[in-house]
Amino acid sequence: MTDDTVADWRTFSTPFALERAERDGDEVAVVWSDGRRTRHHRYWLRDNCACPQCFLALTREQVFEIVDAPADLAVAQVSAEAEGLKISWSDGHRSLYAPGWLRANANDAASRQERATARGKPFLWGREYADRLQNFTHADLMADDGALFAWLDALKTQGLTLVTGVPAEPEALLAPIARISHLRETNFGRVFDVKSKPQADSAAYTAVNLPPHTDLPTRELQPGVQFLHCLVNDATGGESVFVDGFAIGEAMRREQPQAFHTLTTVAMAFWNRDSRTDYRWSAPILALDPQGGLDEVRFANFLRGPVDAPESEMGEIYAALRLFQAMTRDARFSIERRMKPGDMWAFDNRRVLHARREFDPASGARHLQGAYVDRDEINSRWRVLKRELEAR
Repeated sequence: MTDDTVADWRTFSTPFALERAERDGDEVAVVWSDGRRTRHHRYWLRDNCACPQCFLALTREQVFEIVDAPADLAVAQVSAEAEGLKISWSDGHRSLYAPGWLRANANDAASRQERATARGKPFLWGREYADRLQNFTHADLMADDGALFAWLDALKTQGLTLVTGVPAEPEALLAPIARISHLRETNFGRVFDVKSKPQADSAAYTAVNLPPHTDLPTRELQPGVQFLHCLVNDATGGESVFVDGFAIGEAMRREQPQAFHTLTTVAMAFWNRDSRTDYRWSAPILALDPQGGLDEVRFANFLRGPVDAPESEMGEIYAALRLFQAMTRDARFSIERRMKPGDMWAFDNRRVLHARREFDPASGARHLQGAYVDRDEINSRWRVLKRELEAR
């Protein structure tokens, strides 16, 4: 076989060159031109061989399975070359690892920290930071990939954006969504109408005050991003409130660590029932990612079922729950706006809680339309746009 590799969809580059490489037991030690020393386990290296024998060139997917490597697999020869790290294996296989790829994926502490830093941290906001939230125009998003990327980037980092100038027409929100991906359809439809209804199957379809909540916490996977578009808003009241659940979680982690622990470990039940459907799911109000960062907020008090926990833990659980609810009402974590026709809020439904003040349906019409797109679709479109824009 040759030392060819199957190109990734992504591109990897590094200003640092491989200076030398050597075998060290089950690992290969590499020294870079900036002095960094990285170590790579034999199985990790063999698992990531990107030659045409190990990767399908058509789809750029791995076909080799590490279980098929010999148990006594060893590095026979290793060298640091301009084109990358070259390895000849004890079973006769050969691999080449490009410097950019190897540096980007190395597992030493410094490299892993660089990746964590590159991912960035969410921008936490509240009343005092409201003027720093990025807003966008419908015309720019429809015409410019750069603006589209900036919008998705803002959604990923700050979790809440306002788009202005969306035509105040039914289903006009579908055009900017189509620039991203497909919808997440639910039992409320592809597009749902938020207005007062005589036979409402959700509190959202009444005129009552709607406290801060995430939509559909009753599902195993809550919708990722919600789009809420204003068609008409002539009624008295009905102001929109948005609460940064991640800001609440981080404040709780600092100020009330025991309550934070309770809300990240105790499952709460959420039910959504009507004459046709019955959705139920239980999970903690705050979910963490593998690195311990906040990944999800799941809460809607009007959909919450009875707490199922030992009686001895009820005091602690209700103290944490009461604290969380009080913090969702704390103005330091929220912003309040009155929507006008053509406004469309887009927000991370697994981070941002939203609320609506009570309104008087007799004072005028109020009609919003909403739709969902999963986080996966946002992230995928963001990554593809990023590499396309970088390639220009």
